[in-house]
Amino acid sequence: MYEKVWKHNKIAYGGDYNPEQWDEATWAEDMRLFKLAHIDTVTLNVFSWAALQPSEEEYDFSRLDKIMNMVRENGLKVVLATSTAHHPAWMAKRYPEILRTEFNGMRRKFGGRHNSCPNSPVYRKYAPRLAEKLAERYKDFDNIIAWHISNEYSGECYCDNCEKAFRVWLKNRYKTLDELNRVWNTSFWSHTFYDWEEVVLPNMLSEHFGYEQTMFQGITLDYRRFWSESVLDCYKLEYEAVKKYTPQLPATTNFMEFYKTLDYRAWAPYMDFISWDSYPSVEASPSQMALNHELMRGLKQGKPFVLMEQTPSVTNWQPYNELKRPGVMRLWSYQAVAHGADAVMFFQMRRSIGACEKYHGAVIDHAGHENTRVFREISALGAELEKIAERTLGTREAAECAIIFDWENWWGVEYSAGPSRLLRYRDEVQRYYDGFYAKNIPVDIIGVDDDFSRYKIICAPILYMVKSGTDEKLRKFVHDGGTLVSTFFSGYVDEHDLVTTGGYPGKLRDVLGIWVEESDALPEGKKNSFIWDGVTYESELLCDLMHSEGAEVLSVYEEDFYAGMPVLTCNRFGRGLAYYVATRGDALFYERLIERACDEQRVGQVLETPRGVEATARYNENKKYLFLSNYTDEVQAVVSDAEYVNILSGTRVHSGDTIPLDKTDVLIWESV
Repeated sequence: MYEKVWKHNKIAYGGDYNPEQWDEATWAEDMRLFKLAHIDTVTLNVFSWAALQPSEEEYDFSRLDKIMNMVRENGLKVVLATSTAHHPAWMAKRYPEILRTEFNGMRRKFGGRHNSCPNSPVYRKYAPRLAEKLAERYKDFDNIIAWHISNEYSGECYCDNCEKAFRVWLKNRYKTLDELNRVWNTSFWSHTFYDWEEVVLPNMLSEHFGYEQTMFQGITLDYRRFWSESVLDCYKLEYEAVKKYTPQLPATTNFMEFYKTLDYRAWAPYMDFISWDSYPSVEASPSQMALNHELMRGLKQGKPFVLMEQTPSVTNWQPYNELKRPGVMRLWSYQAVAHGADAVMFFQMRRSIGACEKYHGAVIDHAGHENTRVFREISALGAELEKIAERTLGTREAAECAIIFDWENWWGVEYSAGPSRLLRYRDEVQRYYDGFYAKNIPVDIIGVDDDFSRYKIICAPILYMVKSGTDEKLRKFVHDGGTLVSTFFSGYVDEHDLVTTGGYPGKLRDVLGIWVEESDALPEGKKNSFIWDGVTYESELLCDLMHSEGAEVLSVYEEDFYAGMPVLTCNRFGRGLAYYVATRGDALFYERLIERACDEQRVGQVLETPRGVEATARYNENKKYLFLSNYTDEVQAVVSDAEYVNILSGTRVHSGDTIPLDKTDVLIWESV
């Protein structure tokens, strides 16, 4: 049940290394510094396509051979990248059709990265060919622990390749033009199609009047699906190419938290393990960062993931690039481990001297030696990870609660022409997650196709799109004793963005026991209010005007012409309960709502801690590993609930002991 993501005897520690940017004398110094920093794993060959393939039929692996031999001789594990995230300049010159076309119709020239059209036959020929040659050449290197396919797949394309491929995709999905016209509702605005060749891509040249403003949501929604699948197809070509020679090695690509353009949940089955790159904004809260980790852990039903990249100190691409304060790199690294990471990796090992990442943080700074604050912190964390060794590898969190996050629903919500441009799907998911996080209650992030029966509570914020079968699964979940928490703007449409008529929330109406007649979109800054259990809460964004159809009314609006109408209800359905929240509340409301639902279902918290101290636990068959992290600027006190050993200090912790926790500090306790 508890499985490691790759063959390694400890939490992998290291990251992206680009020796091709340096002379060989520097390589030798890097090896010395890596040993000082306890670095044991490097990701190689991420952006070397031009060097590896200088012309159409010529390949040159001589420099990479030296690099691969050097790191093997120095005892380093390797995550080997296929180097296909950026095609060579000669390829763009000889085959200009490989270049992408922007959303506004502008054709790209050579430059940037991820500028290859995934529907280009040229790209689909040469990218997997390079991957296969790499696998054939290095298949006998026993220090390779994983394949890194491409890098941070991203961007979009609206070229002729894509338009032709989109038509083929539509034919395969809908079979007939009659069905296409039905699901796109093309009787609206005289859009009926009589030939597949009449279909054009939805962008600023056709259906859009802004990036998220589209006149035909169904067309744009299908293009989002098609695009995600197109890029995934390219990943799969390379995956199959490396597996031909190294079937024993796991393969992955590095995701980017809640990246809207690609449906990571649809990609997850094709990843041997999930990996991702964590670059939170300087304003990000600990809860926001934790939710990113939860998403990645949830993509593989709770299996551990790899933190493939984070900055050791500073980013270079945000509006302002604040340094990580002393202790923060360690704090954030352990947060990843606490939520499921079996590796702590960085970008980058040595700071480059040119181009756009020369001021991005690195283990080895431009100073070129070990006498820097960042290097000392990196070394100290590396020494600690050696103490932890393999203890936490393969362990999992144990969540009885879940939040549904669905990419297609995300697209549908934010392409919707109404009710409010202020409505952002991830933000509403975050508010419910914050309610669990504040109470140290573990929660999984799941999709609509996952197993609901594993949980006692499922939150489905803004489940606008109810795809075929989802309502039956939720109905059974509640009927069998589960608690569902649903919200405004839920149950409106099917998977084609066609409205379910008969009253909102459509197919969820019987489970929730309510009917929504209208929804009032409040301008930014305008608020209503409601009182629940003697406490007044603010109401904003949207206010559903709803009627009970059997649900118990727990609270009503206080203001406006709909004062007195229900705002919070609870419906008993079978053996379970279904809550409906008709508006956006404030932070305290979500904490109280989650607390009530958890009390009813007897769901406990990991550990009661002062506010600002995160308590997370990972488990295997025999042990519990408790992570306590202080995100406040003051020393906090935590009280142990059982017998533990502090695995960093070796000291015993007894039940009832009060332990001080310094600011930005982390305690890791192992059950005894």
